[in-house]
Amino acid sequence: MTTSGLNQTWDLDVIFQGGSTSTEFDTYLAQLSQDMTTFSANVEQLNSTSASQQLAAAILHMQDIAARLREAGAFISCLTAQDVKDTEARLLVGRVSQLRAKYNVSLTKLDAVLTGLTADAFAALLDEPQIGELQYVLEERRRRAGDKLPPEMEALVAVLSVDGYGAWGELYNTIVGRMTLPFEENGKTVSLSMGQANNKLLVNDRDVRERVFGELEKTWANEADLCSEVLNHLAGHRLAVYEQRGWDSVLREPLEINRMSATTLDTMWQVIAENQSEFVRFLEAKAKCIGTEKPTWADVAAPLGQNAKVYTYEEARDFIVRHFEHFNPEMAAFAYQCFEKRWIEAEDRPGKRPGGFCTSFPVSGQTRIFVTFSGSASNVATLAHELGHAYHQHVMRQLPQLNTNYAMNVAETASTFAEMIVADASVKEAANPVEQLGLLEDKVGRSVAMFMNIYARFLFETRFYEERKRGVVSVERLNALMQTAQEEAFGGALASYHPHFWASKLHFYSTGVPFYNFPYTFGYLFSTGIYARAQAEGPSFAAKYVALLQDTGRMRVEDLAKKHLGVDLQKPDFWQSAVDLAVIDARKFVDLAQSTALN
Repeated sequence: MTTSGLNQTWDLDVIFQGGSTSTEFDTYLAQLSQDMTTFSANVEQLNSTSASQQLAAAILHMQDIAARLREAGAFISCLTAQDVKDTEARLLVGRVSQLRAKYNVSLTKLDAVLTGLTADAFAALLDEPQIGELQYVLEERRRRAGDKLPPEMEALVAVLSVDGYGAWGELYNTIVGRMTLPFEENGKTVSLSMGQANNKLLVNDRDVRERVFGELEKTWANEADLCSEVLNHLAGHRLAVYEQRGWDSVLREPLEINRMSATTLDTMWQVIAENQSEFVRFLEAKAKCIGTEKPTWADVAAPLGQNAKVYTYEEARDFIVRHFEHFNPEMAAFAYQCFEKRWIEAEDRPGKRPGGFCTSFPVSGQTRIFVTFSGSASNVATLAHELGHAYHQHVMRQLPQLNTNYAMNVAETASTFAEMIVADASVKEAANPVEQLGLLEDKVGRSVAMFMNIYARFLFETRFYEERKRGVVSVERLNALMQTAQEEAFGGALASYHPHFWASKLHFYSTGVPFYNFPYTFGYLFSTGIYARAQAEGPSFAAKYVALLQDTGRMRVEDLAKKHLGVDLQKPDFWQSAVDLAVIDARKFVDLAQSTALN
């Protein structure tokens, strides 16, 4: 295994050469548009008495277009993330949005045909070649379509969303893309992207963290009026659509998208709330380690000690691959390939979008990972997290496209499982108690993020939507809702909070996934339970793990857990057993902190 010369930028030219001005991609989109027109015309000819062969052909055509649209969307998301000022890429966003809207209109009409089929006609359709394996997703489409507006109204919603709902989401991206944060460093003022500024909250120097956090609050406050406009209009659109459909709960759509019940979600949050005090004690112990009585928001994700290990990109790769190998050699080989083939964009430079993600290219059979790597243990964990997503996509590559559409909550299962492998290994391989304390803090810090930070987002968003039903919510009220949610979720453990977090978090502005929060916590705890099973069963569990991942696109989560783990997610037992593992680490940290001097 070599350790030098790894390129930290991804290779997009093997997908479409030329970036945002690619003639190859332009031709691809033109052909896709033409094929979509043909698909739309064919769907118009269908009805509930059409021959099963005709219906099967339409479904397989739909599946083909879905894969190609996914390919186009993935390419554009990579372009806009690597350079937020790429205006040509922003134009492509609009072009693909138009194609997607046209496709969604046709899907609405096809769904209406499927819904109108008699039981015998639907059974005949499932008997057609390549259709039977799509039974779950087709039954799901029939059920969901019956729960919505008449097809022509849903089609109108899809068309109007392009320049309405979708446009508001794009406006937010434009706002973030133009933002920079001035920061004095080494005697001169530098201009940081928002991603670079967020990385400064992960440095050891508390003074730097506090100064950056102060500037982040000011920077987001300066844009709060625009962000509030976007957030209010996104929520207003959703609420208007829900009202027309007769839906009385804002959680109805996200729960359905995540294929889970309200009982499962409520049970998960209940168990977390019952164990909150353990993580408050962790934060109190961490505060003493960094020399303060009470941690601030800028301390929550900060590393401990002045000599925290800094990884080179090559060291990060080697560490991740080595420990993936202990669980599953195939997973390790795949991760190594991602580094070697330049499927990862990791370079720490201005102009990149904040955050990280993994996206798949189903037509090319490839994946791309986006992070900003500065060498911290947290960065290594993020790399492992995104590689977990990539592996999930990899093991599903031979399945029909419609069976690969797993929900966000189970998507976070694979990523968090991979992250746990690396986090556990880091703690066990610590060179001394000081290093172990720092690594243990990073590991428990992820529990804090899932049980406290994510819970605060959930509380905020739930309450915001309730207030938005009565009218536009002001910046001041958004700040108050955010801080109250944070105080509640963190059990009052912090000396300061982040009232403008609602403006800074991209997830609140996602037009693709409403309530982009609780699936993270579900995935974290679900993967914790899976990880415990893997530890108990050893290498033989790897095949079972792959089988579970392959079912994530064709089962509700309660059924998935019952089939592969033999547990009931609507009861607290599984959730408590998963939280118990996190509590063990939190208690270890508290005990070690009392006996370890950091300086």
